[in-house]
Amino acid sequence: MTIDLEALYIDLHQHPELSFQETRTAGIAAQHLRDLGLEVEEGVGVTGVIGVLRNGEGPVVWVRADMDALPVEEQTGLAYASTAHGVDPAGTTVPVMHACGHDMHVTAMIGAVEKLVTERDQWSGTLVVVIQPAEEYGAGARAMLDAGILDRYPKPDIVLGQHVTPLPAGIIGVRSGTQMAASDGLTVTLHGRGGHGSRPHATIDPVVMAAATVMRLQTITSREVDPQGVAVVTVGSIHAGLKNNIIPAEAKLELSLRYPNEETREAVLASVERIVRAEATASGAEREPEIRTDHTLPATINDEDATARVTAALQRALGEASVIDPGMFTGSEDVSWFARDAGAPLVFWFWGGIDPVRFAEARAAGRLEKDIPTNHSPFFAPEIHPTIEVGVTALSAAAREFLG
Repeated sequence: MTIDLEALYIDLHQHPELSFQETRTAGIAAQHLRDLGLEVEEGVGVTGVIGVLRNGEGPVVWVRADMDALPVEEQTGLAYASTAHGVDPAGTTVPVMHACGHDMHVTAMIGAVEKLVTERDQWSGTLVVVIQPAEEYGAGARAMLDAGILDRYPKPDIVLGQHVTPLPAGIIGVRSGTQMAASDGLTVTLHGRGGHGSRPHATIDPVVMAAATVMRLQTITSREVDPQGVAVVTVGSIHAGLKNNIIPAEAKLELSLRYPNEETREAVLASVERIVRAEATASGAEREPEIRTDHTLPATINDEDATARVTAALQRALGEASVIDPGMFTGSEDVSWFARDAGAPLVFWFWGGIDPVRFAEARAAGRLEKDIPTNHSPFFAPEIHPTIEVGVTALSAAAREFLG
């Protein structure tokens, strides 16, 4: 019986789940894998799923898809748009949406496994399917590895993964070397001295301190990083105070930092710390600021030889013109932990999910950034077709390249 992948995608899209809460999604994926004849374990690294298909002697290929959604209110207007809500780690009820396309990743994975099962008389080896939680926290891969999957399952000779992105549907983007940036997430707590809003002179205002810090942090990329280099310093969250006539005692900033290599990482982190501490001193803070690292993700680096093989396989399967070098993405991923811990090569690529005509019109008008929603946008939703079919073809073709 052929799996209805469109119905699967719509169901997953309508029922998104936050990181480490993906119990429904994991259950659906696990059942499909069982129905396809795989050995399956659930609850790996909290909510992760592992499926194993042993098909004779040969290489061990790991294929990975992530499955968590984001605290975003969907505004696509689609008939199958998410209206779901969840509770975040702070205990707040938030809207939930598959704004990064992980529902498409799971759908394409199930389709690719079905194709490989159907064609199992044409290849030999072991396929390990990794359905990973909490990519958006940068924690899911680590949780599965800490659960001992490298000791309990066949170790990979190659790790493969893919991500839907705002490229034209039918296009694959892959390159050797650094495909995605390294990342650190920081929480900075600035300590002031609270008081009455009418008596600012009797306080040390952490709101002003935070504002100065945010502005100065932006000079790192504009004045301290080589203009020919790449780095991102984003303050994505700032919280201080509860009422307009109360100067609070502290302010919190949440930072997202991105860089292509360890040298730039060390320089940017040192600059962040210098600026945060200097602005606190300039504001007369009586207590040192706190800088906490919430997550660290390595750069996603594609192995040169393995990438050449995957590129050739994708060109054969989808046509040479359909495979491009998209350049380095400044987004970050935790997929490379699997390959790094295993000492195996990694190949991770992107596949397009945007209507090609719409994409071409936006590019011709110079409005790509305005008219084409990106991942994490409340308007982001891939075209169902041919995005599913291309994702299935790409992942199965890449896996077959290494399966004897």
